[in-house]
Amino acid sequence: MARIIIFGGHGKIALLAERLLSERGDEVTAVIRNPDHTEDVRAAGAEPLVADIEQLDVDGLSRLIAGHEAVVWSAGAGGGNPARTIAVDRDAAIRSMAAAEQAGVKRYVMVSYFRASLEHGVPEDNSFFTYAEAKAAADEHLRSSQLEWTVLGPSTLTLEEGTGRIDTAAERSGRVSRANVAAVIAATLADASTIHRTVRFNDGDTDITEAVRAAS
Repeated sequence: MARIIIFGGHGKIALLAERLLSERGDEVTAVIRNPDHTEDVRAAGAEPLVADIEQLDVDGLSRLIAGHEAVVWSAGAGGGNPARTIAVDRDAAIRSMAAAEQAGVKRYVMVSYFRASLEHGVPEDNSFFTYAEAKAAADEHLRSSQLEWTVLGPSTLTLEEGTGRIDTAAERSGRVSRANVAAVIAATLADASTIHRTVRFNDGDTDITEAVRAAS
């Protein structure tokens, strides 16, 4: 059993991950901004924690993280507002890494996206540019930290049923169900061989536990 805190706890992937983790016996805290979402989180088996991560400094985030054994960052501004994208997807994410170090919580799993990179190639006039920049900066900061990090890079997300099978060898982004992403989060947290690894994946034909281990 592990104590895990998930930022962005009311997201579609996070809710699915909370159910998987709680069903296997982990204790899950789900950080949410909207108190109206508390019952959804409880129904998924997690304990809701209402906090505005955009406003919290490192000390504030550290107090949330303290007492847990792993952090999952699945929060995001949701696009549409470049200033909020920078504030949440880059700045708050980076503060949470410092907060985890301060709290002595070493394990950190970042939910990123398949093509995330400092060399993402998204043109500045593309609406996706700010998000690409923010995620690349956050991912690179995590990789340079002292945390026991894993960066997950799922491809285009779908609402299809989870198959329990993915492809971590593909060089191009395809599609992956949110349910499979949630299962990858759970498998990653249970597999220390994923520490200091970036795992990019599509839906595929290999069992998730096996695929995650092979990608490491």
